Amino acid sequence: KFVSSLGCLSFNVCNVPAFMPEAAGFEGVCGHSALQEFSVSNSASFWAAAARQRLNWISPFHTTQDCDLSRGEIKWFEGGKLNVSVNCLDRHVHTCPERVALIWERDEPGSEVKITYRQLLEMTCRLGNMLRRRGVRKGDCVTIYMPPCPLAVASMLACARIGAAHNVVFAGFSAEALAERIRDGETVTVITVNQGVRGGKVTELKKAVDTALQSCPTVQQVFVAMRTENPVAMTARDIVMEEEMQKEDLVCEPAAMDSEDVLFLLYTSGSTGKPKGLVHTQAGYLLYAALTHKYVFNYSDGDVFGCVADIGWITGHSYSVYGPLANGGTTVLFESTPIYPDPGRYWEMVQRLKINQFYGAPTALRLLLKYGDQWVHKYDRSTLKTLGSVGEPINTEAWEWYHRVVGDGRCPVVDTWWQTETGGICITPRPSEPDAEIVPGMAMRPFFGIEPVLMDTEGKVLTSNDTSGALCIAQPWPGMARTIHNDHQRFTETYCQPYPGYFFTGDGAYRSKEGYYQITGRLDDVINVSGHRIGTAEIEDNQYSAVAESAIIGYPHNIKGQGVYAFVVLKKGVNAQEEELSRQLNNMVSKKIAKYACPDFIQFVHRLPKTRSGKIMRRVLRKVVEQDLNGLGDLSTLDDPAAVEEIIQGHRELCSKQQP
Repeated sequence: KFVSSLGCLSFNVCNVPAFMPEAAGFEGVCGHSALQEFSVSNSASFWAAAARQRLNWISPFHTTQDCDLSRGEIKWFEGGKLNVSVNCLDRHVHTCPERVALIWERDEPGSEVKITYRQLLEMTCRLGNMLRRRGVRKGDCVTIYMPPCPLAVASMLACARIGAAHNVVFAGFSAEALAERIRDGETVTVITVNQGVRGGKVTELKKAVDTALQSCPTVQQVFVAMRTENPVAMTARDIVMEEEMQKEDLVCEPAAMDSEDVLFLLYTSGSTGKPKGLVHTQAGYLLYAALTHKYVFNYSDGDVFGCVADIGWITGHSYSVYGPLANGGTTVLFESTPIYPDPGRYWEMVQRLKINQFYGAPTALRLLLKYGDQWVHKYDRSTLKTLGSVGEPINTEAWEWYHRVVGDGRCPVVDTWWQTETGGICITPRPSEPDAEIVPGMAMRPFFGIEPVLMDTEGKVLTSNDTSGALCIAQPWPGMARTIHNDHQRFTETYCQPYPGYFFTGDGAYRSKEGYYQITGRLDDVINVSGHRIGTAEIEDNQYSAVAESAIIGYPHNIKGQGVYAFVVLKKGVNAQEEELSRQLNNMVSKKIAKYACPDFIQFVHRLPKTRSGKIMRRVLRKVVEQDLNGLGDLSTLDDPAAVEEIIQGHRELCSKQQP
């Protein structure tokens, strides 16, 4: 167990306001435990004080919260009006215009670009004016399909400035996945780049947009920024963004937005095939992103915050863009990969940019661990103060390596649990009492205002420690998603109805004897590959003409956390070679979803194990792949128990070729 002797992420026992100015008015609150307890038992008072202190308001709010979790009705800071871009830019330009807001760590090492708050505000205003002049109105949805870069951040903030919602789509998604998100978001305007550059490779993003728009008739205009000097085909609806921006004024009047107006949509995988467009709103989301960024990572003025997540994910939204910028921070936009041009890339960047907080994924850490310590030791990491982990549970070996090798044993490691749905970090070792222990591989402690509970299979709250159950959150918090775009029923059915009165996270968790939380994984049919959530149905729905049916499951993978294992039943009369079919199926998944969704293993079977009612027994398939044949359980309910024997034998043969 690791104990931080620095106390740097911790409280002076009774001087709570020195640590957290927002808490100055909370009488009798002494120390972290008392403040945590107060934030849960006096939730409205806690969040009202935080909102007044940390955000700039155009009009004050009159009602802190009005929530009914059982119906999925969540409202925070009603009556209040504000503008998110003003909170992220203008107020800092007034006090420190030349402070660096963004450091764009381009794919080419050593070619970083620094953008000050003044420059980012000017870029945002030009973009906002351009969008307004081109007909984008308050409440419209703008889809952004760009790699991490200053123009992508300015596009997000420009939408916030004029009151449009943004829908950022990860630039690694295929044209079909992009098209689905454009259609669902009812987008009229798309912003993209001519090409992306990542890991030394060029990706044709504009071409992907052109392909996507063949099935998106609502889109009227596409703004194209130039990441490379290579020309791309332009149509009548395409506009060169930089040229158009230069025509615009440097001042853009910010829209006064209600606290509960939509700030953005972000699509995440569900257990059904259709991705969910989660809706986050203005004030509550920004407050929660800012507060968690400040207190989980102990961010101080002048620090350089290095979150290496892509802006297409919630981590990039909350901890590359909104959290750091709301706090007047300096934030890194990482365009490359952990191993380009070599496995020292992260640590060379830490040395060159003097990064103080580093926030990355366990997948990358497990990959880098295998290359050896020399790639870390080669570079000076003395500026690092806090190390963070995000996207999936971190295994103990990777945690120990991160702490011992990357952090030289002196940096607290914060293993953060949260989701697209939660908006920001919910369970994490810090903040905490001074010198509180950090247990490797555990998210441990709830953040302020978060009340986690574990539920048993009957829907009863488990009150004892040293127990496991379904992880729920007992009361609303400002950063949570409000709904699923155009499908509130799905929102309530997914998150609010499984355990009425509680928010169901879809994850299982263990609570230790000491009361610390450890996330044990998904409880639904969602696989977490390298921190990316994929619904099994998303892959299964992409049927190929030769395939009769398929079943996708996740299995433990020593680099990616989980790998994708596919069981495929072919139609009768299909005689193609299995190797060729596997290649074709992977190509199809790559084209329809993304490369990371491709199965690592494809096992062709004559039939799948099913109940007599026709339900596929995924539990059985999972046990076969995990080689836990003793855990197969009662197979008497299967329609054809012999199917399991055939699958076990086929799995052995596949394993003899390549071990999963």
